[in-house]
Amino acid sequence: MSEHIASEHVSAEEAIADSVVPNPMHHNDPEHIRKEIRVYLTVFGSLAVLTIATVAVSYLHLDVRWAILVALSIACVKGFLVAGYFMHMLSEKKLIYAVLALTVFFFAMLLWGPWGHHYDTFGR
Repeated sequence: MSEHIASEHVSAEEAIADSVVPNPMHHNDPEHIRKEIRVYLTVFGSLAVLTIATVAVSYLHLDVRWAILVALSIACVKGFLVAGYFMHMLSEKKLIYAVLALTVFFFAMLLWGPWGHHYDTFGR
């Protein structure tokens, strides 16, 4: 039994070497951190450009329908960027599908509830 314990013992030099040499499997190595910072700065730049685009569209004096369509399209892209990258939702596939299914279900209930009441009251 003492041989088993001795074989698992790690020397202080090995522990220091493991902490100094970055492991590519960990998310705390410098290259991974630089990559993440680059992604965040790109998303930040995209959000700034889309905000400028939203303000620029307001000066185009489009028809109300087109202005709303363009503004909502830009807002959807910005929402995707924030949720996907800053909230890390791109890596949460199962959770996203579960929340989407619940949203569709409750949205259908909200549409069906008043329609069913209106049909029952005035439809017969």
